[in-house]
Amino acid sequence: MLAENIKSLRKLRKLTQSDLAERLGINRSAIGAYEEGRAEPRLATLRLLSALFECSLDDLVSGHIDLAKGFSDVKGKSLRILPIVVDNEDKEQMSLVPIKASAGYAHGYGDVEFIRRLPHFRMPFIELSANRSYRVFQIKGDSMLPVSPGSYIMCEYVPDWNEIRSDDCYVVVTREDGVVYKRLINRLNENNTILLKSDNILYEPYSISSSNILEVWKAKGFVSFRLPDSSEGLNSIRHVSDVLHEIREDVRSIRQKTQD
Repeated sequence: MLAENIKSLRKLRKLTQSDLAERLGINRSAIGAYEEGRAEPRLATLRLLSALFECSLDDLVSGHIDLAKGFSDVKGKSLRILPIVVDNEDKEQMSLVPIKASAGYAHGYGDVEFIRRLPHFRMPFIELSANRSYRVFQIKGDSMLPVSPGSYIMCEYVPDWNEIRSDDCYVVVTREDGVVYKRLINRLNENNTILLKSDNILYEPYSISSSNILEVWKAKGFVSFRLPDSSEGLNSIRHVSDVLHEIREDVRSIRQKTQD
């Protein structure tokens, strides 16, 4: 089944054996051996193949992939393989997705070569476990204030979307809207959707279907090079005061209507 799947998925991607070998960093003869069942890929190569073909490792090794429907869409319910970058000591590095690359990331998130071209490095923070996969996303817009536009969100990969905790902050990679940073409400078990909320009350929450989700990353911290002005704190207090005043006026108006 593995040999047949590698050959079928390669042809579906319109890749020659040489093309696939180049992307995997191996010899073309090895691809021929895999497809003819004369040899089996190592685990590291299987992970790269799974990421390249956007299917689960289990489906690649033992599953039947229906080419008429394309490759498997695991939707977070099965094992998802994440393409990563390692250093000379075989230690995983953290890739950075800047704003300029965020649109392309939604298309190249499973492309090994795309991930390799992103800036990558290691972070020394003890809060980041060596046993987890991390990525940094630069955000745009003011929907998550006080986290300012241009901030860098350090995130931990979430392979199982059922582990999404409501009201925590995540970066979600979507098919339609690209990379978004929001506070999530997990409704997957109710209606197969996730509610995305902004911390800036000027933005309305909205729901997306699980079929629109490509990746989920849990926010662990952020770095910003925009220092707050001395007036920002006072302006924030004034804004909250204005909102509370409006609420009081609305409540007073409702009470008067009910009394009348």
